[in-house]
Amino acid sequence: MSEKLSDIFLNSAIKEFGDALRKMIMISEDYGTLVEIEYTETPEQFKEVLWKFLRKLHTEKYKKPSEKDLEELIKLVDSYGVKQVRAALIAHSLVKKSEEGG
Repeated sequence: MSEKLSDIFLNSAIKEFGDALRKMIMISEDYGTLVEIEYTETPEQFKEVLWKFLRKLHTEKYKKPSEKDLEELIKLVDSYGVKQVRAALIAHSLVKKSEEGG
């Protein structure tokens, strides 16, 4: 198993899900999802939180990650574990994108 952080942090699925989570935090002030992701320890918990997150995205009419991104995210969990993937996902959600300014 490769332990390169770049394999996880630079993955397009992490970026897409992180962008979606950032929008939920910035626009809807949905810190609950962030906290749920942060305390996820097992693949089963991650699956449940991911399902809730995608349901909220659908309800809020935000751009959703693609099916390909979802599949890639699950592969990352299988390869690297929940803790590594959730750390990358949260990190992407909390950084400012270049085009956001301020």
